[in-house]
Amino acid sequence: MLSILQAAGWPIIPLVLCSIAALALIIERFLSLRSTRVAPARLVDEVISVTRTSMPTVDTINKLAENSTLGLVLAHGLRAAAADPRITEANLRGAFESAGRDAVHQLERNLNALGTIASAAPLLGLLGTVIGMIEIFGASGAATGTAGANPMELAHGISVALYNTAFGLIVAIPSLMFFRHFRARVDAYTLQMEQASERMVPHLLRLTGARR
Repeated sequence: MLSILQAAGWPIIPLVLCSIAALALIIERFLSLRSTRVAPARLVDEVISVTRTSMPTVDTINKLAENSTLGLVLAHGLRAAAADPRITEANLRGAFESAGRDAVHQLERNLNALGTIASAAPLLGLLGTVIGMIEIFGASGAATGTAGANPMELAHGISVALYNTAFGLIVAIPSLMFFRHFRARVDAYTLQMEQASERMVPHLLRLTGARR
């Protein structure tokens, strides 16, 4: 590996840093976007079951908020309904939407950085290719009027060009694939939270109506 880095020249250093950053972001997003942390199965059914006859206690709502991202959204709606027994449907939907926007913002954290790496890595590879070509032409130009260009200099310029092109693609392709994968996950979780809010709104309105 060290010999490859030496052959690729200094332009590969930004690509190595990008690869390390991309790997860290991918691992972080895999851990953060697990279904158990974002939208556990049957959580909405459990909340509806617990609140079928009365509003939950403050401690129960706080535990729900700590459960997952979806739990935080549901807890926000429950707090709004508990604070105002005469809450309107529009205000209740607004509470869920506000919490949902904050939740989606958290789910999308670091995705832009991963997408930027996926876009920038091929350009960095192209930069290394151009630098390698410059070295090749420089070696050829320096050899004008002599027996020929230095083979070592030509080989170094070719290695810089090829290694940087290849490494740029090696970094960009997985980064783009994981970026698309995580984006699809966030979209799916967003839909789940919207559907959960749609189920909770009429349930909470019936519950607050029974309290009046």
